[in-house]
Amino acid sequence: MATVNSTNTAADIFSSINGTSSTSKSSTATASKDMATNFLTMLTTQLKNQDPLNPLDNAQVTSQLAQINTVSGIEKLNTTLTKLLSAYDETQAMQASNLIGKAVMVAGSSLQLASGQAVGGVKLESKADAVTLTITDAAGNVVQSESLGAHDAGTFDFVWDGTNSAGKTAADGNYKFSVSATLNGKKVNATALQAGTVTAVTRSGTDFVIDVGALGSYSFDDVQQIL
Repeated sequence: MATVNSTNTAADIFSSINGTSSTSKSSTATASKDMATNFLTMLTTQLKNQDPLNPLDNAQVTSQLAQINTVSGIEKLNTTLTKLLSAYDETQAMQASNLIGKAVMVAGSSLQLASGQAVGGVKLESKADAVTLTITDAAGNVVQSESLGAHDAGTFDFVWDGTNSAGKTAADGNYKFSVSATLNGKKVNATALQAGTVTAVTRSGTDFVIDVGALGSYSFDDVQQIL
């Protein structure tokens, strides 16, 4: 039969089964400082050489000062955003690398039975008062079908003890499973989640790709749960 378990229990069972450089930042700050200096130099020169009979209008000077303040503010904002993005990128890199050797849940329907136990998961878009699990063998024959009960929206895992619908223990190996959910008789979107161990993490552009062994490669954002 299949039972819903805490994340730690599922993890234990599954374990038993198997940026921007500083140089560019400095250049940006220098460019901003040079821009402000050049503007003030030009404004001072303009004031010195203005026509005494037709001096610069106060509103015009104020407008020019406001413009340079705006440009300077944008430069500072861009610098701040660059630092924030760089920090986020570094944090994501650390999180991705920390996944190596850990069991994770990603979308998929594979269920590996070993030593009479298998771990899978379900992601519900909204609350459901009935969640049904159906397990099939390589030939598509139903091995087990049972209720996992009611659950709130979100992700939860389950453990299958390898027992088939006849009460006998199924042979270890690879199986498939599907999930369905309803609330008051109406369908609730449910996604099957398969468990695998992260063996490697590589960078692809601005994203990180994790290798989950036989399950394949997934984006870092595809990880639904860490066991």
